[in-house]
Amino acid sequence: MTTQPSQAPPQNTVRKLVVEVIDARDLLPKDGQGSSSPYVVVDFDGQRKRTSTKFRELNPVWNEPLEFIVSDPENMDYEELDVEVYNDKRYCNGSGRKNHFLGRVKLYGSQFSKRGDEGLRYLALEKKSVFSWIRGEIGLRIYYFDEVVEEEQPPPQDQSPPHQPPPEEPPQITPAVVVVEEGRVFEVPGHVEICHPVPEHYHGQPPPVTIIEESPPNVVQVPPDPPYHPPPDEPIPVAEVRKMQNTGVERLRVLKRPNGEYSPKVINARKAPGKTASSERIYPYDLVEPMMYLFVKIVKARGLAPNESPFVEIRTSNHLKKSKPAFHRPCEPTDSPEWNQVFAMGYNKNDSATALLEIAVWDSHSENFLGGVCFDLSYVPVRDPPDSPLAPQWYRLEGGRPEQDNRISGDLQLAVWIGTQADEAFPEAWSSDAPYVAHTRSKVYQSPKLWYLRVTVIEAQDLHIAHNLPPLTAPEIRVKAQLGFQSARTRRGSMSNHSSSFHWNEDLFFVAGEPFEDSLILLVEDRTGEEARLLGHIMIPVSSIEQRMDERHVASKWIALEGISDSGDGSGPYRGRIQLRLCLEGGYHVLDEAAHVCSDFRPTAKQLWKPAIGILELGILGARGLLPMKTKNGGKGSTDAYCVAKYGKKWVRTRTITDSFDPRWNEQYTWQVYDPCTVLTIGVFDNWRMLADVSEDKPDWRIGKIRIRVSTLESNKVYTTSYPLLVLTHSGLKKMGEIELAVRFACPSMLPDICSVYGQPLLPRLHYLRPLGVAQQEALRGHATKMVAAWLGRSEPPLGPEVVQFMLDADSHTWSMRRSKANWFRIVAVLAWAIGLAKWLHDIRRWKNPVQAQDSIGYGYKIITGRSG
Repeated sequence: MTTQPSQAPPQNTVRKLVVEVIDARDLLPKDGQGSSSPYVVVDFDGQRKRTSTKFRELNPVWNEPLEFIVSDPENMDYEELDVEVYNDKRYCNGSGRKNHFLGRVKLYGSQFSKRGDEGLRYLALEKKSVFSWIRGEIGLRIYYFDEVVEEEQPPPQDQSPPHQPPPEEPPQITPAVVVVEEGRVFEVPGHVEICHPVPEHYHGQPPPVTIIEESPPNVVQVPPDPPYHPPPDEPIPVAEVRKMQNTGVERLRVLKRPNGEYSPKVINARKAPGKTASSERIYPYDLVEPMMYLFVKIVKARGLAPNESPFVEIRTSNHLKKSKPAFHRPCEPTDSPEWNQVFAMGYNKNDSATALLEIAVWDSHSENFLGGVCFDLSYVPVRDPPDSPLAPQWYRLEGGRPEQDNRISGDLQLAVWIGTQADEAFPEAWSSDAPYVAHTRSKVYQSPKLWYLRVTVIEAQDLHIAHNLPPLTAPEIRVKAQLGFQSARTRRGSMSNHSSSFHWNEDLFFVAGEPFEDSLILLVEDRTGEEARLLGHIMIPVSSIEQRMDERHVASKWIALEGISDSGDGSGPYRGRIQLRLCLEGGYHVLDEAAHVCSDFRPTAKQLWKPAIGILELGILGARGLLPMKTKNGGKGSTDAYCVAKYGKKWVRTRTITDSFDPRWNEQYTWQVYDPCTVLTIGVFDNWRMLADVSEDKPDWRIGKIRIRVSTLESNKVYTTSYPLLVLTHSGLKKMGEIELAVRFACPSMLPDICSVYGQPLLPRLHYLRPLGVAQQEALRGHATKMVAAWLGRSEPPLGPEVVQFMLDADSHTWSMRRSKANWFRIVAVLAWAIGLAKWLHDIRRWKNPVQAQDSIGYGYKIITGRSG
């Protein structure tokens, strides 16, 4: 079950949300007779609907779908769904003015699934206030779908207004009434009433009523003022942001920009009339310094001589770059080579008045000059990130071969502009400070989606056990499970006295990653003798295993064991059967980091995610005083540094600045924050993989790592600080340099969101209902780290396993003298009071403290004799 992010439907469709209220469990009795008559009220997007009332039932079953219309599908992830359970007061012995509250559940649009991917979820009922007494849980199935609708014709001008006075009451329809409940006023529409037989022990109360059909009430709706939606790339004035933050009416939304980055925007905001925008604005890269670059995009050429493999040479006063040889398409003539390359060279505005840009085309085989184009940099246009990409143009190549008398030798299609590192072409460009594009460009990586696979081995029957066992020797039958590189084995099975079956009832845990390409292999082994003997095996694809998001029961299955025939084709005789219970746990968070430095605590299932409470922005400015990590050009020290930042599932990697001890990156990245008790990790490494011809398998060297706790950051405040880079070496702790960062945590509503998160447990609910052992969880964390390292190692450019292991602290379990001393001093500090007390008593007993010893003797003499003195 893979859920996709919600997208806006086409204009001729309507998005509908369906909430299926299945049942509830263990509700609190409220009618004074040890029972309750519950019903459910669901509120979404200004629409309020309810289910029927179940008469005196603490475990009611409804199976009723409630349908809602999503008015704004683009912002559905930010809508709230309130599900409240009440006890109908009409079925209580005592007289009450309002229905009794039995619990509530609040969900968000980001937890909804598309139709076909939904699942049954049991959610614990929550309190409305601190003094509420609530228990039980409710089962819901929530999904949405897009329905095609026909466009309605506009009504004629003389048509009566939509609001008509209500007609006379029909004989079997109850009129709409206004109900005031729990401080909220809403209108209950008319419905058909069907009376049920009244129980014999029920006296003096009206008969139960079941709502069969609901119709919308006739209410005049005054359309509100349309919200102000800024353009996708329009910066928002700081004054407007602060004004909306003070009023508390704004909502933060993360918009994805064309270059793959994320920038915070404020939606549902309205500009005050009569006020002009402030000159101070918020731009997507406002935490870092703008770096000017001269961009040259070489697309293709035409009209060149055939059977040539040309390349382009770009020359300025400070830079010289060469493109790769062009290639020819099979269906096009050989005189139309293509490059499709972008170059980014450092640009100084002060030198642009007299600087020239020369672009020349050369033949790579004969090294003949084929033509060139010259530009004056003072006339090159400047492109801002909100602007669209500059269209390439055809330019005639001047010059050429001497035998052509400097005639025109062809055309070259290119585009030249001046921009910053915020340009969408910058990540893929051949930069002047990072010439090795294959392993030096900046990239954004995504961790794989990991699940816990629970394999419960229950019982095995009809196994072919050896009959020539020694007396009083019980067979030792074990089950071995394998999933990829992971392996686990059960304990010795207990044999039943009345049958030849073996029982285990043991859980085995594995880490599985999407897409589920591996298969689970189970081997039943007889380890009675010196050598293990295979009794049977089975192979189960992980993609066929059921997924669950809570602690609901999963049915077990009997699976026949397969043997190996003499022919080796796998179709052997019957080998017995084994009873298994398999499920993919989506309610756990698969830990790939240590719990005290974890950057994400969300469960695997997206339906259980809460909405983001804010946005974390990181500006990687640069580093200072880095130590040389390699030698180049006859023993000269050099460092090719790049940064890696990790938060949640998103990894970012800056470009590599070659041969610099003081690199300047000035790159900015954004993450969504779901829990403030998380940690942002930034590491600096020296790039060795870009020198593939020199050291192909040599890993990147670590320079240092720092961590920043989100809980220590004040909202909407920029922290620009230099952090020391420390590495623990064999000789001790060594400073490798400093890194300069700019960090900002933006939270629109600090008080309600942050306080509610601090009042919840750190890990998901299933970690406390069915906890995992400490040793078991640590072993699973090692498996998860290996899977993440293998996944990121298959990217281009790859993120090496040594980088992933250093960022995730995969070697934190190794022994070190520093950690041992620290633990020893912690133990001594805890036991210091006991040691001090024992030493004090020892000094009294040995008369090393005579004053206290004499006082103790005098006090004992007074107690024995009853005298003073």
